[in-house]
Formats: sequence, C-alpha cells, structure tokens
Amino acid sequence: MKKNLFIHLLPILFFSEICYSYVEIDTKAPDFTLSNSFGEEISLSEFSGKKIIIEWTNHGCPFVAKHYKTGNMQSTQQFSEEINAVWLSIVSSAPGTQGYVTPLEANELTLTRSASPSHVLLDSDGTVGKMYEAKTTPHMYIIDEEGILKYQGAIDDAGGRGFMFKDLLKAKNYIKNGLLELNKGDEITSPITKPYGCSVKYAS
Repeated sequence: MKKNLFIHLLPILFFSEICYSYVEIDTKAPDFTLSNSFGEEISLSEFSGKKIIIEWTNHGCPFVAKHYKTGNMQSTQQFSEEINAVWLSIVSSAPGTQGYVTPLEANELTLTRSASPSHVLLDSDGTVGKMYEAKTTPHMYIIDEEGILKYQGAIDDAGGRGFMFKDLLKAKNYIKNGLLELNKGDEITSPITKPYGCSVKYAS
C-alpha cells in the first residue's frame, strides 16, 4: 500500500519541483540563437553591453491579452527603449497550441498592438523556454550589461485573485523598478518574484 501511494505521489512531487525551480540569479544568462519574425538569426550575446529584457509571450493567453489591451506591456517596452535596453519577446508555443504564430502573424500582432519589442523570437520547439525554465506567459527576465541574470518573475504585483478587474497601470511594475535600480548602480530589491499567467504551451 505504501509503495503504491509513493508511486502515485511521484508525478506530483516531480511537478512541484519543476514549478518552483528557477535559473540562478547573479549567474551568466544562458546564450541562445533564435530566428526572429523577419527570418534573421538573433543571438543573446550580440547585445553584450546593454540591458536586456526577455518577455515570454502568448497572444492567446488572457493574462497577456490584458497586459497589451491596457497598454501596460507597451508602456514597459517604451520605458526600456528610453534607457536604451533591448526587449526580446519570445514565443515558445508549439505548433497547434495556443499562442503559436507564424512570422507573419507575429509581425501583425506587433503592428496591431502598437508594441515595440526589439525582436520577436520564435522558439516553437521550446528549447530556449526550457533552458530558462519559463513557466508562464508573461514570464519576465532582466539581464544586465555584463550578461548576468538580475531578475526573473512577474511583470508586476497584480497577479492573484481578481486580476482581470485590476488597474494594471497602478500596479507595482517590477521591470520598470528593476531597471531603475540597476541604472542607479543598485541591486534589484526583489530579484525573484512568482510569475503569473497561462502556462507556456510547450510541445511536451
């Protein structure tokens, strides 16, 4: 009986470990190369010397949709532009799943949402998403000029019950605050927060 119970609990224990594991803060951010929505090969390492924001996204996710419909994501992108940071939006949805886009669809979304990422990168096999242990859309990361991971987690503190009724423009924006702290030469106050949103739609 005890053996059978342990076998049944194994998937739960394993799932819990995956859910709460993170890429280590203050370590070198893993390099990668992906095709962008214009068919160009883009590597993380080519942005050395600049701050980088990575956004895992899925346009079909209600959480992502609200961040864009309210202008919260665009406002955060514009803020990053003002400090000369690079913004990489990554789509890790597998073909046939929610949020999967072709390059043309990705460009249409950028245009119709008045978004301004530096690049939209396509990761349909989920390799980079799993490398960074991206769990939700959105799931955000900040990398400093030295290529060191300084933040990972939610875009803001609006997650939880009642999210769909909250004013996102009044929420505490972890990305803006983190960039401001780094610009001042300070460490980010909360380098890890719990991401919220839809699960990343990996192939497996």
